[in-house]
Amino acid sequence: MITAHADVVGSLLRPPELLEARQKLAGGLLSPAEFKAVEDRAVDQAVALQEQAGLPVVTDGEMRRLSFQSQMTEAIDGFGEHNLDAFLWGDWRGAPQVGDWQKLRPASLGVAGKLRRRRHLSAEEFTYLRSRARRVPKITLPSPSLWANFWSPERSAAVYPTLDSFLSDVVDILRDEVRELVRLGARYVQLDAPHYTALLDPKTRAFYEQRGWTLEQWLDRGIELDNAVMDGFREVTFGFHLCRGNQGSRWLVEGGYDSIAAPIFRRIRAERLLLEYDDERSGAFDPLGQVPEDKMVVLGLVTTKSPRRETPEELASRIRQAARLIGLDRLALSPQCGFSTSVVGNRITPQDQAYKLRLVAETAAAVWGE
Repeated sequence: MITAHADVVGSLLRPPELLEARQKLAGGLLSPAEFKAVEDRAVDQAVALQEQAGLPVVTDGEMRRLSFQSQMTEAIDGFGEHNLDAFLWGDWRGAPQVGDWQKLRPASLGVAGKLRRRRHLSAEEFTYLRSRARRVPKITLPSPSLWANFWSPERSAAVYPTLDSFLSDVVDILRDEVRELVRLGARYVQLDAPHYTALLDPKTRAFYEQRGWTLEQWLDRGIELDNAVMDGFREVTFGFHLCRGNQGSRWLVEGGYDSIAAPIFRRIRAERLLLEYDDERSGAFDPLGQVPEDKMVVLGLVTTKSPRRETPEELASRIRQAARLIGLDRLALSPQCGFSTSVVGNRITPQDQAYKLRLVAETAAAVWGE
């Protein structure tokens, strides 16, 4: 089991060179080989940034992805027509200096054919990361029931009559992906599951319930599907990340974990729970009392949404508060989410990002002696 007391969630700010290269590739001004070289350099920089910060766990910054979940639609046929908006829709809220942001769900969104794998989702990402990283390389995958967003009772019924039939194939694909990652040497795999906290908001909960499952089914059947992806891979430590939305320094929902803590924290197969806790939107630490003794909690106390520079003293104080409920040895520290959940990065500078990564590592060393 990975027991590191410092961690990262996944994405890092995309370098301007990479964003420009992606546009040139789409416009036919850059060859795939030339674009791949730019991607590789961005990953090299991401790994170096994290290792120089002193982090014991590193990702590739999700540099090869349009969105944190887009490696699925890029590798698998059947998802139908979509663009970046398929991953960004919602009523986003931001601080006054950022502003709110509304994106409608694309009317054409809906799985349109049987899912067929063209290639593995993240094998290339992991293989390259493994060759560069001197620390534990972590790879992230989307939680299966997150893909309910792509199922439509009107557009998908001909190929997947029910949500369950669609998600069954999604589970099979993700489980095969974990199997391949294990074969390649992966020891730490994270499932990203922001849709569970979306259930806290009546409006977003109504959308998910319109897919055909009640709130209770989302918490029961959804966890069952997550566990099916993770089951049997004893050599792997699994992380499970919950946040409240993260795009362009905005969020989707607010509220504590209280109503979903018991089923998720107690039943999820993952050994590490990466929980957003950077401000009052996340509620109190009380739900941590529901975490079983065989799990660690990675406290996402460092915000990626603003350039506010937390201090080691501030973070250590909050860690001690959480330790009253769960015990210090079973806690760790990370940013609350990625710095760039899609190519739409958060409104902070690379210097802010570097500070926050160093802060996580240095605070963990001070608190836990690592």
